[in-house]
Amino acid sequence: MPDIDNALLVRLLDLIGIGVFALSGALMAVRLRQTLVTAGFFALVTGVGGGSVRDLLIGAPVFWVQDGAIAAVCIAIAFAVWITPERWWPGQLLEWADAVGLAAYAVFGTAKAMAWGVPPMPALLMGVITGCVGGTIRDVLAGVPSIIMRPEVYVTAAALASGLFLLLLWLG
Repeated sequence: MPDIDNALLVRLLDLIGIGVFALSGALMAVRLRQTLVTAGFFALVTGVGGGSVRDLLIGAPVFWVQDGAIAAVCIAIAFAVWITPERWWPGQLLEWADAVGLAAYAVFGTAKAMAWGVPPMPALLMGVITGCVGGTIRDVLAGVPSIIMRPEVYVTAAALASGLFLLLLWLG
């Protein structure tokens, strides 16, 4: 089995989280029959919202401001969603995109916080923030009940993913 470079794995988790959260934001806007510009805005805010808050809290440069390709990817995803007939998107795609983004981004957020010298418990919380805030902002903007207030175990899942990551780091 090939050895996976940790930096590559972390970058991959970051891009997966951004991409699927951008997808969930664009899907929400399209389901609400919004314009292409609104779909792009929802994709960007959902894709980078949690990571932006995390970076501000840990004192890191806000990641997507440093890398213009991230905003371009969010806008491209929004465009693809907006031009694709809604019937082509499975009914549960928004929920699946949220689940994948949550898992990837919670772990990535915890790893980035640790890399910036944040102790394990606050780093776990940074993972939860990274995984949950973008979707929360999306829901508030869309005027729907926030994902964290629904019966799904959204915040719990983010905390478990971050906690499991920390446990695996501790075990070596």
